[in-house]
Amino acid sequence: MRTTTRSSSSLLQKSQNPKAIALCISLAYATFLLGCVQAIQPEVFFQLTPESLRNRALQTRIFETTNEKELLSASAAVLQDLGFQIEESEVEMGVLRATKERSAREFWQEFWQVAILIVSSAGLVAGANTIYLMPVDLHQQIGATLATRPLDGDDSRYSVRISFHRTLWKGDGQSGNLYIPPGASRMEMISDGKIYQQFFAKLSKGLFLEAHEI
Repeated sequence: MRTTTRSSSSLLQKSQNPKAIALCISLAYATFLLGCVQAIQPEVFFQLTPESLRNRALQTRIFETTNEKELLSASAAVLQDLGFQIEESEVEMGVLRATKERSAREFWQEFWQVAILIVSSAGLVAGANTIYLMPVDLHQQIGATLATRPLDGDDSRYSVRISFHRTLWKGDGQSGNLYIPPGASRMEMISDGKIYQQFFAKLSKGLFLEAHEI
């Protein structure tokens, strides 16, 4: 039985094949996307999952108060303190909506953009038009939606539920000769518990100060 070995030079020559380079780029980018995105089936949105129960617990607090208007006023003040602008306030319905604009640039997205661009540019040396500039997130709008309601008809206790979400916009890119224009967007919920804890801690403090006229 004969065993054949391949020299490092032969492997290097094969790695310079334009098709092989293009395949490596595709695999690298696909791996990156799979690491960042999980496919969600439409029917999942209608299921009460442990995660949705956890999110509800994060988003909701009970407050001992008889004045819903003061509760909404204190909530609006906290949101403004966190950099939000109040876009909509429906006192009779107990609803607030606020937004703020922020940069969405992240180190790892820009790192992968440069890394994939370098790998794809190497294909040009071998005669393959495989250059790829991955679009990255540039800008985001963070939104907050808040609703208050009395608990089971008890006007002395109100629940406050707030949800934070954001819309992200990507910059431009390139795939071979195809130009990828900027402006692609996506929306996602924010489930970082620290953000909700910070909001409710400030709201509790604000209500305490208002109640004692401090």
